[in-house]
Amino acid sequence: MNTYEQKVFEELKSWEVEMTKRPSLWNKATKSIQTKINEKIPQKVHDVITTSMKHMIKATLVGSEYTTKRTTQLEAELRERDEKLKERLAFYKKTAAVEGAGTGAGGILLGLADFPLLLGIKMKFLFEAASIYGLDVKDYRERIFILHVFRLAFSDPHKRKEAFEKVVFWKETIHEFPEHPGAIENINWQELQQDYRDHIDLIKMLQMVPGLGAIVGAYANYHFLEDLGEVAQNCYRWRVLMEKE
Repeated sequence: MNTYEQKVFEELKSWEVEMTKRPSLWNKATKSIQTKINEKIPQKVHDVITTSMKHMIKATLVGSEYTTKRTTQLEAELRERDEKLKERLAFYKKTAAVEGAGTGAGGILLGLADFPLLLGIKMKFLFEAASIYGLDVKDYRERIFILHVFRLAFSDPHKRKEAFEKVVFWKETIHEFPEHPGAIENINWQELQQDYRDHIDLIKMLQMVPGLGAIVGAYANYHFLEDLGEVAQNCYRWRVLMEKE
């Protein structure tokens, strides 16, 4: 490893500690609040969000809408990849903030539209990030890896360690999926959807409040992308460094 890669490796070890620590009292309290809120939201609203999320992710994994050419050469230095990701993440954070402000200003109906729109922005970012780190996103197995990165970023704190291990031990995880696109059915869709919704529901409900929607929408979407960017970068850094060994 060169000096920069050694620095990244130390950062990844600190990140590992963060990802595998036990849930805090705040996490437990927030989970309880989210559960109560979910129970009061009409089932039709839950169904719309769940169905749109499931179909969009499946379309992404088996289709070609978000596939892209590798934007960084395979022999590029890790520092170059990190700098390119930082540049693209800034673009996606601004895009998400504008989208959140626009839908947040429109009340409940546009607030509901924000869920699939924001999900699309997140998935497009993950595909572009993967290509920056040299992964072949046309390979459906790499798309499944992207889905695991997504799951880790929005996982329930009680399940985060498991989600983390699925990513860092990818060479073992990939054996759970046969070598054909139909393998995506092995994903636990119900768990993925619920974890994601629980992660964003609390603040996203505020986006539907008149007078607060635009501000909350812009702020929340910006920081959701910021959090996703950090997790994605570390997951792809891990792949790059481990595959060099």
